[in-house]
Amino acid sequence: MKLLFLAPQPFFQERGTPIAVRLALTVIAERNRRNGDTQSEIDLLAYHEGQPIDIPNVALHRITVPRWLAYFVRGIGPGVSVKKLICDILFLFKAFKLVRAARKKKYDLVHAVEEGVYVAMLIKWIYGIPYIYDMDSSLAMQVTEKWRIFKPLYPVLSWLERLAIRNSAAVAPVCDALGVLASNHGARKTFILRDVSLLNLDEIDGTIDLRAESGVPEGEILSLYVGNLEHYQGIDLMIESFASVCSKQSSGRLIIIGGSDAHLAQYKAKVRSLGLESRIKLLGPRPVSRLGDYITQADILVSPRIKGNNTPMKLYSYMHAGKALLATELATHTQVLDSSTAMLTKPDIEHFAAAWLALSGDDRLRRELGLRARATADEKYTFANFSSELNRLYEHISQSVGQSAAVVEIPR
Repeated sequence: MKLLFLAPQPFFQERGTPIAVRLALTVIAERNRRNGDTQSEIDLLAYHEGQPIDIPNVALHRITVPRWLAYFVRGIGPGVSVKKLICDILFLFKAFKLVRAARKKKYDLVHAVEEGVYVAMLIKWIYGIPYIYDMDSSLAMQVTEKWRIFKPLYPVLSWLERLAIRNSAAVAPVCDALGVLASNHGARKTFILRDVSLLNLDEIDGTIDLRAESGVPEGEILSLYVGNLEHYQGIDLMIESFASVCSKQSSGRLIIIGGSDAHLAQYKAKVRSLGLESRIKLLGPRPVSRLGDYITQADILVSPRIKGNNTPMKLYSYMHAGKALLATELATHTQVLDSSTAMLTKPDIEHFAAAWLALSGDDRLRRELGLRARATADEKYTFANFSSELNRLYEHISQSVGQSAAVVEIPR
């Protein structure tokens, strides 16, 4: 099978979607090898940024950015942005260039991630090549939540999203909530392709001492957040809730790992304004390969998201670490967590702080939540499960794409 894989992100970077792309490509390439399809070709198209990475039988292509534009499209972060929109236009032209260049040996399938699905849909309409929609989020929701000025355009954006879903050979949502959305929009077939834990507990060697690095005294409860510092992650909620915790107890520390330079400056200033520099430390980015060294040293792992319905990838590693989780009681969390595996609470300062205090003061509850979370992760959210579902998706495509993918639907 000759496959065009559309990944409109920097690749490779150690963050959610690029990691998921790497995992998917690894499984697909291994599937081809196992089936004896050693001549199969996978062309990956990504943005101009990112570290080179070797995946067997995968050829990496990048968008071409004109020199005069290069300054404006540096440091592309997660989520929608003007930089990303500019790169998406260049991505469209590069994708069509690859398709035209492959006319002698036509692509059999396009695997499109995120907004790459609209490029895939155009390719299908013009060249008749079917596509899979690898759905990491609701694009209509993402745009209108980021830029409220576009809120009146939600019906149009939702119609476009429905159009992309209905024209796909299959949809691979990253979580149940997106699976429901895809089904409601008329998906022919859905395969829930959940993310997995990135921890290898056998590789934790104890050389990193998070408490010593951050000046956390032995015996104090250590809470930890890992991830980007975008607004939707609820960083303000987390910091302000912890400030409330600090006003009620004299011990306990919060460490925050991740974030761009701009976000780090913003939240360090917020911490200073609250007078909590000794209780809250922002350490900046750390290698994902050492994630386990950090999160297994925490007493409480925090996920304070306030928006979105897709489950953050880090949640699976949080669960696998076997530590107590504190999270907002929103669909982004509750489709994976429940009261037996996490302390779930309303996304406001009063309730979040109260839950934090309760969890900090109950050693037995923290231990029980951590054990049940790890057991659930070991049962449901492993690479083996991810690989099995992705292989099931490609088996379905290989059997049915010829009959169903050629139909073009325009929803009313």
